[in-house]
Amino acid sequence: MASEREGEASQQTASTPPSSLTELVQERYRKMKEHAETYPYVWASYTLVYGGLALWTAYRWRKLHKTEDRVRALQDRLRKLVENEEAATSVKKAQTSNEKSPK
Repeated sequence: MASEREGEASQQTASTPPSSLTELVQERYRKMKEHAETYPYVWASYTLVYGGLALWTAYRWRKLHKTEDRVRALQDRLRKLVENEEAATSVKKAQTSNEKSPK
């Protein structure tokens, strides 16, 4: 009899929908915790798979950003070299045009 009452009480509390967001979150957390305690190997495999995926993504993201930084630095160096070369050629043209012009 006592177990029937406890069963009915748990069904009544489980069947009533949570009225607030905090109750909803607490209910979901409780269900996840029960599931994790019941099936630890499933949750370990989740952790292993999704943790590995997160680590790989973080590694690739960092590598991509390092490559982008290296490319930006090379582009800046190239831009400066081109500007210096253009400045040198314009100075040479100005000097040659001054030497050729009659005084």
